[in-house]
Amino acid sequence: MSDADAPLCRFETIVLATDGSEYSESAEDVALDVAGRCGARLIIARIIPTDTQHDALSPPRSHEASVNAQTGLDALEKKAREHGVETSAILRHGVDRHQEIVAIAEEYQADLIVTGRRERGDLKRIMVGDATRKVVGLAPCNVMVVPRGAHPPQHGLLVGTDGSELGDLAARGAIEMAGYCQLPLTIASIAVPGQSEERRKEGVDAVQRLQDEARERGVEASGTFEEGRPEITLLEVARRDNRDLIVVGSHGRTGIKRLLMGSVSERVIGGADCPVLVIKNV
Repeated sequence: MSDADAPLCRFETIVLATDGSEYSESAEDVALDVAGRCGARLIIARIIPTDTQHDALSPPRSHEASVNAQTGLDALEKKAREHGVETSAILRHGVDRHQEIVAIAEEYQADLIVTGRRERGDLKRIMVGDATRKVVGLAPCNVMVVPRGAHPPQHGLLVGTDGSELGDLAARGAIEMAGYCQLPLTIASIAVPGQSEERRKEGVDAVQRLQDEARERGVEASGTFEEGRPEITLLEVARRDNRDLIVVGSHGRTGIKRLLMGSVSERVIGGADCPVLVIKNV
């Protein structure tokens, strides 16, 4: 099998990163839904932040946090099994939550991490929090970021492509995911104002080519060509066309640069009202 034919969204093992707060409730629902659709095993991970000095001074409080976290995990595990999802729960303590989440994903050879997204102030809402950015950057697999109040996809998927290799990668992941969800897919190419005709044509050609690929896989796919700032236009198209799962690409880099997401991907994640699936080039 060539790299182009290799599955991007064959989710056999999913790690759900939850902190038990209201910001994780939607992520929990989405993870259960995706695991059920894909027949995946679900690993429910809860990380309790470690403060060595504080824990030493107040061991009862630390113990109480562990007990409460385990109770929440037990309830989620029971709910997952009631939905027919094979599941197990992990409770760990760690200084950096993102490092523990990534370590669990590596340990269990996860295909997907599902995590919630905390709200930001109005001026910074479109920027992703540091912990989420690090999970996306360091993850050895795809990552789905779920904002508070979002629901599992029910209406359709949206993916943007510019005709590049990374754009194709994201689009093919979206095609696979649309197949699992049995939902229609919109493939969008967005031209930046002032973009050359050559680049515009590349985007239009990519949409047509990827539509053909989707239809060959039995996925209903429509195409659209828009103009504007990519991150803003993608969000507008998602709302206009009632698409409730957005798929974007990210960079699979090593070292410090691996922590960086493309600015378009980060702003889409930060501004979306629905789940955003980040296809990693790993």
